[in-house]
Order: sequence, then C-alpha cells, then structure tokens
Amino acid sequence: MLCATATFHAAAQEYNPIPVALPSLQIAPDARGGGMGDIGAASMPDVYSQHWNAAKYPFISGEAGIAFSYTPWLSKLVDDIHLLYMSAYQKFGNDNLNTISASLRYFSLGNIEVGQAGDLWQTISPHESALDVAYSRRLTETFSGAVTLRYIRADYSTGDDETTPGNAFSADIAGYNELYLYMGRSEALLGLGFNISNIGTKISYDGGNSSMFLPANLRAGVSLGYPLDPKNTISVSFDANKLLVPTPQLPQSDETDEEAQQRIDDYQSISSIGGIFKSLSDAPGGFKEEMQEVMWSLGAEYSYDNRFFVRTGYYHENEYKGNRRYFTFGAGFKSGIFQIDAAYLVSSAQSNPLDQTLRLSLGFDMEGIKNLMR
Repeated sequence: MLCATATFHAAAQEYNPIPVALPSLQIAPDARGGGMGDIGAASMPDVYSQHWNAAKYPFISGEAGIAFSYTPWLSKLVDDIHLLYMSAYQKFGNDNLNTISASLRYFSLGNIEVGQAGDLWQTISPHESALDVAYSRRLTETFSGAVTLRYIRADYSTGDDETTPGNAFSADIAGYNELYLYMGRSEALLGLGFNISNIGTKISYDGGNSSMFLPANLRAGVSLGYPLDPKNTISVSFDANKLLVPTPQLPQSDETDEEAQQRIDDYQSISSIGGIFKSLSDAPGGFKEEMQEVMWSLGAEYSYDNRFFVRTGYYHENEYKGNRRYFTFGAGFKSGIFQIDAAYLVSSAQSNPLDQTLRLSLGFDMEGIKNLMR
C-alpha cells in the first residue's frame, strides 16, 4: 500500500505545467502561421510577422500592408468567444531599410451572466487585449533586428471590490537572418530567426495583492525554401519555444501547511526579470524536465506561382507540460492587392479549444491598392 502511494505521488509530481497570465498572447493569430503548425520565427516574411518575429519586416517585398484575422474559440460549445487580430507595417527611409509596425489583439471571453440564487445581477464581458508597436531595421545585407513595445490589459471585473482590471507592459527583442544557398542547380533561401517576447512586468487582478507572470517566451526557428522550378516552390520550417517563466516547485508529501504557504509565497515573490533567468534551470526534475518544457513545431508550405498555397504542420507539447498536440492544414490565395488564408486544426491528444476550428486571415498590400486606383 505504501509502495503504491509513493508510486502514485511520484507520477503526480511529473505533471507540472507552467501557469501564466493572459495565455491568449500565445495563440497564433493568423491562418498562415497557424496552417503550418504555429510557425513563424524564420518563415518567409509577411504582414503577420509582428506576432512571430518583427525583425522579418525589412525583408518583406511590399512597402506597406495591413491584415485582419479571426479565430473562433470553443466554437463547438459557444459562439461568442473569439480572437480578433489586426497588424500593419510601413517601410520608411530612402533605402527602405527601416520599418514601423503595429498590432492590436482582442480576445473576447463572451458574455457571462453574474448572479446568485437565481437573481441576475449583471452581464459582464471579460476580455484580454494587447497593443504593440515595433521598430525594425535591416542592419546588414542579410540580418535585421527589431524591438517591440507592448501594452497589455485584462478585464475580468465582476463589479465587486475583489477583482480589478490588470495592466502590464512588455517588450520583445527579435532578430532575423536571410541568405541564399546553392543546392544543386537551384538557389534556396535559408531563414534563421529568434524572438524573446513579453519581457516585462507581472500583472495583478486584485489590486496588487497577488500577481502572475506574463508568458515570456523564447522562440527560435529555421526555414528553407527550395524552388522546384520557376513556378513551384516548397518550404520547410521548424520552430522551438520555451516559456521564460519559473517552474512551480511541487508539493512534498511531508510538508506542513506553513511550508506549503512558504513555497507559494516564494514563487510569488520572484520578479519578472529574475524569473526569466531562473526559468532556465529551476525545473524540479532537473535537465530532463527543462527539456520537457520545450515545445516544437514542424511545418511545410507549397507555393504555385507565388499565388496559390497549400500548408500543413504539427505542434508538440510534452504530456506533462500541457499536452497540446495537433496537426494543422491550410491554404491561401494571393494577388497583387490582397491575400486570403485559411487554417484548420485537428487535435491528436487531449481536447483542444481550437480542435476542428476554421481560422481566417485577410491581408492587403497598400502599394497594390494605390496602383489599382491610379
């Protein structure tokens, strides 16, 4: 009996996901990256690069663009939970080496009726939102860097004194390198990128009595685009992610209530910047558990004439860290004026809020629109 109890306790300790505030900041907002398994650190630059890696913008072919995305959430159960996303960029300077970009994210949790004993007090609309602005510059022939500043707000207020809207500020630091390689008789495009995102303050929903970590994250990726012939191109991309948030220390079988509270207080007292460095080596299970905290995704995109696109991908998270595992499929069409993309997700593990959900994105090339109106 004691042996069975000890075995069960050890197994329970292995499941140790990292809690973060505003998990919606981690949702892939666009259907192109979402169709390739939530990939974007080093994939070909597009108008949605703000979320993945703003340093890609100086290498984008157009001078300005704007895009909108819609992602339903729990669509099988409700119809009023969704993510709305808008991003835009504008190059400037005589050499077009500089880019200013911005995005607005709004995650609606629907309408919730608050009451007690059958009496309706009010209807609330909790939501999470983020507004960011980035500056990116092409520093060499092949490398660019970017800095993003972000304001974050979460409002789950129920009208009482116990909950208050939470506000936070964060920044991203990103880099992207793009170069051409000869593979056989063809010239392939190799992309390398990284993005350290949501480096900032913690956020509180109770007037500062307690606080939570933002989903600070290190994303690194590589992509390779290979032209099969002048009209057919295939690209393969790989991304790896690790939350830069401290891992909770698991309860011990013999700890007292005071020791348990001290463990919780110690975790709460970690600063946001200190937590980033601590997150690299604090997993209770040592190096093995640190590796379990690395999420990865693999995706591919086929392009015909740079107009028609077919995509697929796979996303993997360790079963003891959340167990999000799913396949994605996508397609897109691009003209000189606009681009429309769609993505579909199929979960291969536990139920995913986006399972069997169709996501849509629509982007516009402002230069193409100007040329059309002349």
